[in-house]
Amino acid sequence: MNTNTTATQQRAPGVWPTLQAHDAPGLIDFLVDTVGFLRTAVYEDGDRVAHAQLDWPEGGGIMLGSYNPDSKPWSLQPGTFGAYVVTDRVDDLYERLSAAGAKIIREIEDQPYGSRDFAIADPEGNKWSFGTYRGEPSPAGTVDDRH
Repeated sequence: MNTNTTATQQRAPGVWPTLQAHDAPGLIDFLVDTVGFLRTAVYEDGDRVAHAQLDWPEGGGIMLGSYNPDSKPWSLQPGTFGAYVVTDRVDDLYERLSAAGAKIIREIEDQPYGSRDFAIADPEGNKWSFGTYRGEPSPAGTVDDRH
């Protein structure tokens, strides 16, 4: 079932991290209701999530679905995923997730490379780091302008 109710808008190419979950509906609820991802699309196949797209309000997103060990070669063990999510509101997010009882695995702190960040584990055991680091600028001439 597609739960996207907004007008279709073309996206720029990007990298989409993917993960699988034993309880995909529960993980989706945690990532949307607790963390703050947007539920863009959820396609179900019976009692399983065949595909879900969750967007991060500040840009980017992830895709996930129900764990299926028979979907080789693309079977990803739940709880083995890790991601860094960029946010300009890291302190607010830390306070909100702490208050919601999220499992904090690294307290908020300033890093020597200029980021302020912290990390949590979701109910499946995946690790999520949230911080202000947007990456270093690309070296001149390395961006593909053929589009």
